[in-house]
Amino acid sequence: MQEIWTSCSFRKNDTVIIWTNRREFVSYAELFNATNEDVKVLVVYKERPAESLPPAKDETPPDIVIGPWLTSNSVRKNFRPVDYLFSEQQINQSAFYPKLLNTGNINDKQYLLPVSFNLPAVIFSEQNNSYVEENYMLTIDQIRDKASTFNKTNKDGSYSKMGFAPSWNSDFLYLVAKIQGASFSEQGELFSWNQAKMDSTVEYLRSWTETFNSATSVEQDFAFKYLYTPEYKQVATEKCLFAYTNSQELFSIPKEQLQNIDFRWIHQDLKILVEDDMIFLGLHKQSKNSAGAEAFITWFMQEETQGKLLDRTTSMGLNVESFGISGGFSAIRNVNERIFPLYYEHLQGNIPPAEYIDVVNILPIRWESLKSRIVLPWLESYSDTKQEEVTATMEALIDTWSKQFE
Repeated sequence: MQEIWTSCSFRKNDTVIIWTNRREFVSYAELFNATNEDVKVLVVYKERPAESLPPAKDETPPDIVIGPWLTSNSVRKNFRPVDYLFSEQQINQSAFYPKLLNTGNINDKQYLLPVSFNLPAVIFSEQNNSYVEENYMLTIDQIRDKASTFNKTNKDGSYSKMGFAPSWNSDFLYLVAKIQGASFSEQGELFSWNQAKMDSTVEYLRSWTETFNSATSVEQDFAFKYLYTPEYKQVATEKCLFAYTNSQELFSIPKEQLQNIDFRWIHQDLKILVEDDMIFLGLHKQSKNSAGAEAFITWFMQEETQGKLLDRTTSMGLNVESFGISGGFSAIRNVNERIFPLYYEHLQGNIPPAEYIDVVNILPIRWESLKSRIVLPWLESYSDTKQEEVTATMEALIDTWSKQFE
């Protein structure tokens, strides 16, 4: 049963219906409704908006859909192009990060508009700034090398300090695979990948562990003994140098807990890969109130509006539950560069330039399940330095997944 987050008594034909799994849009809709006399917005919760399309036969179709995985080939056909919003100068096309905007462009038509995104990062205690001379960003090689200098062992060979270990976070293994060129991409309901790059990824990870941290089992034992608290507390203990995170997780931590924490974005060749679950917005092709939907989209995509939304989020204390705009950086560059640093002190002077922001391939709508049940287990198994048993291939894992979820 669907949940309506914003209740109202408006006439149906006056109301813009938004389907989304992003709770922030309840607050956004409230501000829009309070400042707009002609159009009102109703927010309807959909746990997986992409999988809720097309609407059921007896269901009122949405006017706007907002969420992740909307760029999938099977989903984007539910939307109508919105290029005319650019041509009529209602929305400034050049205000967006180019690669994010291009992801929603299919066959030279803009079907989807980017809303928000997140970036990978490592955090560390300011007490350990001497280990990190680089400003703003680090490569995975730099993370590896700096972490190794932090390592300390006891007389019996056990580690009293360990800078960082790939096996501590399976999402870090996945990031390394993407950086190394694994090239995950939608292929029908499943996905394709570059097996040679996957193989080189696990070779790189195993070499890292064997050279600097002895073995995967040693990394895991150290984590079990010392790293059982949240990441920002882990680096504060001085037991490790780095912890892996992303912008949404980092800036959802209460400000007082970040006083002695610093961070660096993770890049390769000055390219920072955005997290997979970018949030997009689409105008549904069966919209009953396209004029009202256009009014909301135009209002929301203004720099001034998003500044007011950030101010409202902060004044209501909602910024401890959600970072930025719709749980991430805004897809509008000036919002991040001019407004975010006013609310997030750690971002002052550290907003990556637009040309550094890079995107992943289009992924299937069930990527979260495919990733957690296929890609991550494969990476965890093959990067284990003490791997003794024959491990399932990617194809075998996909076959198992398909039988369970077809």
